[in-house]
This record gives sequence, C-alpha cells and structure tokens, in this order.
Amino acid sequence: MPVLDEFWGPDLRMRDSGLGVGEVGVCPDEAPRSPIWGHLRTPPFTCGSLSLALELPALIRQLRAAWRAHRGGHRGPESSEASTWVESEEEEVEEVKHHVEDRSGHLKADGRLDTGHSGVLLVERRGSYPLIDLRILKSSAQQGEVEADTRRKVKRLLSFQRYCHASRPLRGLVPHTPGSLHLLDDTYLGQAAHMLSKVGKWNFDIFLFDRLTKGNSLVTLMCHLLNVYGLVHHFQLDMVKLHRFLGMVQEDYHSQNPYHNAVHAADVTQAMYCYLKEPKLAEQLSPLDVFLGLMAAAAHDVDHPGVNQPFLIKTRHHLASLYQNTSVLESHHWRSTVGMLRESRLLSHLPADMSQDMEQQLGSLILATDISRQNEFLSTFREHLDNQDLDLQLASHRHFMLQIALKCADVCNPCRFWELSKQWSERVCEEFYRQGDLERKFDFEISPQCNQQVDSVPDIQIGFISYIVEPLFEEWHRFTEPSLLSQNMMAHLYKNKARWSCLRYAHTPSDTQTHSHAKEPEGGRGGEGGGIS
Repeated sequence: MPVLDEFWGPDLRMRDSGLGVGEVGVCPDEAPRSPIWGHLRTPPFTCGSLSLALELPALIRQLRAAWRAHRGGHRGPESSEASTWVESEEEEVEEVKHHVEDRSGHLKADGRLDTGHSGVLLVERRGSYPLIDLRILKSSAQQGEVEADTRRKVKRLLSFQRYCHASRPLRGLVPHTPGSLHLLDDTYLGQAAHMLSKVGKWNFDIFLFDRLTKGNSLVTLMCHLLNVYGLVHHFQLDMVKLHRFLGMVQEDYHSQNPYHNAVHAADVTQAMYCYLKEPKLAEQLSPLDVFLGLMAAAAHDVDHPGVNQPFLIKTRHHLASLYQNTSVLESHHWRSTVGMLRESRLLSHLPADMSQDMEQQLGSLILATDISRQNEFLSTFREHLDNQDLDLQLASHRHFMLQIALKCADVCNPCRFWELSKQWSERVCEEFYRQGDLERKFDFEISPQCNQQVDSVPDIQIGFISYIVEPLFEEWHRFTEPSLLSQNMMAHLYKNKARWSCLRYAHTPSDTQTHSHAKEPEGGRGGEGGGIS
C-alpha cells in the first residue's frame, strides 16, 4: 500500500480494534520507522524475568499477559512463552469483541438510533466513508458477490483511513493544501469582510465569498455567525477547539463533488441564518436553538460521497447494511458530526447530559433532511398551520420549526436569483449524471434523473420545483405571514420555474426532429440532453 509506506514505512503492520472515537485502535507490532513513535520507546531494563526493552504498546500487552498468567496460577514448563502470547492475544480479541457487541447500535424503524446496552451514542470516525471502488462494483456486477480477498483489501484500506483520522499523533495536523484553513488573517479583510456585513441578505453570493476566503467559506461563515449571536461567549466555547471542529467539518466535505461539498454547506448555513432571523422565529428562539440550527446546517451533508442511497443499497455498501437501508446518508452525516464533536472536545466542558442531548437534537435535525420523509414533515407542518396550534414557547414546537427551516435551507436553490439558482441546478445535475455514468458502466439500472441521455436539466428542475420545493415553501410562506424574505423567495421561485420551462420548450423542435426519423435505436439520441446545461 503506497500511502502506508509514505507515512510509516513498509514494515508496519496495524490492527484496528473498532473502538469508539478518541481511542487508538492501532499499535505497532514492530519498531516503526516514523519519528512520531520515538517518544514511546522505553529504556532497555529488566524487572525480574520480564524484559522491558519494548515499545510501549507491546509492553502493555506483555504486562497484561504476565498478570493473567499470575492470576491463573503458575504454568508448567510445557507452557511456552509463545503460547502465553497467543492466549493473551486471543483473550484481548475476545474482550474487544464483547465490548463492541455491548456498544453496538442499530437504527430503529422510526429513524432513531438504538444505542445498545450502555446507552452511549456510537459515532463514526472521521473519514470512515470508503471511496467507491470501481473494481468492487465490476466484480459485484459480473459475479453477483464481492470476492473475499477484495473485501479484506477494502477493510485494510478502511482501517488505515480511520487510523490516520483517529490516532492521537496525527490529530490536528493541517492538510498541506494551498490556502487551507487560513481562518482569520486574510479572511476578515477587504471584500470578504464587506460581504460578511451583508450576510443576512438573500442575494448573498456564496461562490464569490468562497473565492474571497480561499476556499474556507464554511469555517469563516460559521465563526462569524457564532460571534454575531454571542454563542461563543454564551456556551464558553474554546476558540481553538471551535476552529479545529469547523476545520474538520469543512475538510470532510468532498471537494470533488460538484454539488454536495463545503460550498453547499456554507450556502445552506447562510440560508438558515436568514430563516432564523424571521421575526416570527427570532423572538422565540433560545441560544441553544440557534446554536443547534447553525451547527446542523453546517454539517448536514458532511462526508457525502456524491451518490444517493439507492446506489449504496444496490452496491451493497457497508453503510447501507449498518443503517438497514434507512436514512443511510443522513445517519452517517449525523454520527460523523458527533464523532468530530467528541474528537475536537468542543463540548467537553459542558455537563454530560447536556452534551448528549445536544448530540441527539443535532441528529434529529440532520435526519429531517432525508428527502424520503418530505411528505411526513409537510403534512405535519400543514396540519399545524391549518389548526393554528403552533406554540413556539414549547421546546418541541421550536425544534420542529428548526427541522422545517433546515429542510427549506437545504432545497432553497430554486428560490435564489437566477444566476445563482442556475449554477446550483447545473451542479446537482452534473452529480446525478456522474452517478448515472457509473451505473451504466457496470450494468446497473440507471437511477431516476441520472440518465443524461434522457433527463435534461430543465426537466429535472421543473419536477424538483413542482413536487418538492413549491409545496414546502408555500407552507413556509403561510407560516411567516408572509415576510418580505418569503415574498422575495416565492417571486424568484416562480420566475425560475418559468425560465426552466422556456428552456425545456426551446429544445422541443430538435427533439421532435430527431423522433420524426425512422425509429432509431436509443443510442442514436445520445446527445439530446448534453447541451442543455
């Protein structure tokens, strides 16, 4: 593995214990070549018959083996040192196995996570999402199952990826990328600072802001908004820990995704800020509500792979199995966020029951962005408005409105002015088409809206606006009674829908001309949707 050689040298062997965040599940069996482990070496001395010229992790294992041998009585001469080590290793594996089983969590039918016997929420380590391996897909498509050898390779790769993100010696290292995580020096000067002064305006251009902040739009925006609301002081947040957490979140978005990347997260966060300022909400929200709303917006799509849930299910991805094919991506976003909160220790100074409650509420907000639950939330929202029984003095009702606000922020692109809206539409369709190309390459059934030869950008956007965005924002419009912001959004929504309709009909003559020829095979129309975007 070339990456492994680069970090530790070719002779390092690793084991992943599968323990929770904050625990190092990997230790060297041989003296590693990296200087990082240098301070863990012990001087060569002996205590009785026990040699201590060992690496610290190996020393701990030998001490444990010696203690077990003493507890179980003296062994006869036939018990060799090798057998003692083997039995020690087997007992250790069994302990870890039972520990993991006791803490294993399962997703319930209603989308909540069952936290196991201990009641502690399990989290996923940063970067635990393995890359889509095309060789696995090819093997799965041709043979119907993944070869055992390939599975072992993927597990080893995943183990190393988790280790690099979770191990203590590597934590906090800034990636060597141009302009990465320069938070305050240049960001708050000049044009970027001027833009932040207008961050509450609906015409905020997040693409321009991302360029001005050298690709750090999410970190910069969150730092600014948390200070605007006084939340850093209110929750006594450590600024170093806060920057570390936000850097983790921004880093774990995949920049190669056309749509689901850190800029999308920043755009949703800015929209969420606009919604939190709505008079009907702003006067009732507590500092905790605002903090959770902004945090959920920033992390709601973290570590998104650029493919949807049906793709993960049909490729038999490990996350689909873990979450039993229910809110797979949203559950992963939530538990990854909790993992980063614990790794950065951002909330470690708060009482345990308070931090656990905040983790659960973050999960409830992020899980609400599952588009498959759209009708569930929309019907409940409509009933509240029809019955006029929303009481925002109740914490449960405020939380529900935070869920609705986050859902609106997540799909608000058609409500932006045309230049921004069109760019987001082209980006999301490009991501759909990439998935469709991958499915076509490996003979999977192409998912809806992912076939570039059939599904044009205007068609996709008109359907998205008609069935998802418009019904939701009409109810939001009712809730705000209506506000100036809501009126502005609805005006943009109707105009953008009309423009997409014009673009769709503008291509109808060429489509009709293509169809008028003798019934050509499907391949003869391969370029139909290619030039629309």
